[in-house]
Amino acid sequence: MRARKHVTRADNLRRALAQEAARIMAEHGIRDFLVAKRKAAERLGVTDGTALLPKNSEIESALAEYQRLFGGASHLLSLHAQRRAALSAMRYLSEFEPRLVGAVLAGTATEHTEVQLHLFTERAETVTLKLLETGIPHEVTERRVKLTAERVRAYPGVRFQMDDQPIEATVFPQDGIRQAPVSPVDGRPMRRANAFEVEALLDPL
Repeated sequence: MRARKHVTRADNLRRALAQEAARIMAEHGIRDFLVAKRKAAERLGVTDGTALLPKNSEIESALAEYQRLFGGASHLLSLHAQRRAALSAMRYLSEFEPRLVGAVLAGTATEHTEVQLHLFTERAETVTLKLLETGIPHEVTERRVKLTAERVRAYPGVRFQMDDQPIEATVFPQDGIRQAPVSPVDGRPMRRANAFEVEALLDPL
């Protein structure tokens, strides 16, 4: 019985940490799961190292629950605006076979979340040239992407705005469309959605 109580206490603490990390991500715009975990552990006085820290997938579930309970209509409106901006950007960049990824696709985005796109072309500079030609202000970026459990690689990208929403697009080679990177949430291949799928997400609203 004593062992069962210990497990239950540990489970309750993990859940509390996941809920606090989710609250921190929602209210403070933190995107990094590890940073949110550490801040949650600090706030709850947990000093046992990483043994009791929740998984990223547990935090994402807690974040979805937090938004359902406290976000209400404002969360749905914000998410709709982000997805609408994503679709506008995808149509604008259609020659690069754009895919929406991340929290805006999953529905767990906060008002601070950038729309994350994956683009595919053998010459990354063609994306920046298109932005230059149409006069869209942008910033050249680089993002480290986890391709497998052991392999991480840096890819070029651009950051710009579309419909008053921040967009960050990571540029992969053409064959990068065949295999999605590893999701930071659950370690599985990242879910990607094309413009038709994003449009379908907007239909009910």
